[in-house]
Amino acid sequence: MTVSNAFSIRPAQPSDVAHIHGMIVELAVFEKLEHMVVATEAMLHEGLFGAHPACEAIIGEENGEVVTFALFFHNFSTFLTKKGLYLEDLYVKQAHRGKGFGKRMLVKLAQLAVERNCGRFEWSVLDWNEPAINFYKAMGAEILPDWRVCRVTGPALTQLAAPSA
Repeated sequence: MTVSNAFSIRPAQPSDVAHIHGMIVELAVFEKLEHMVVATEAMLHEGLFGAHPACEAIIGEENGEVVTFALFFHNFSTFLTKKGLYLEDLYVKQAHRGKGFGKRMLVKLAQLAVERNCGRFEWSVLDWNEPAINFYKAMGAEILPDWRVCRVTGPALTQLAAPSA
């Protein structure tokens, strides 16, 4: 795997909404769920940057080109009595896969979870997506058998958030 030195991660800005929306559609096609997408750029803008934002996003750029995004929000664990960080979607454009960008996005999100004192960092994965399941396991995630929810907590979260050598 080659990691690009020209890759950077930053918080999404309103000018990124069209890029994010386009990648959401690409993700839906990949997951064979495009028939379920009702999102518009205006709706996405409201969710991210409206008067009461419901979520946040980070953008990954290679040489100034938007090539990946992650959309996330906070949830709450009654068992831990702490907020958690829930990753709704992470997508890397097809032509930019295999460069370590997905891992770098997950590490950034883990760092945010640690900085924000979250008790959990969770996401879901389709049960047929074996490459993603194997990738998440390699990152330290536990695949919960009944829920198919990926969870990184405790030492695994701290390890994921640590800068790589």
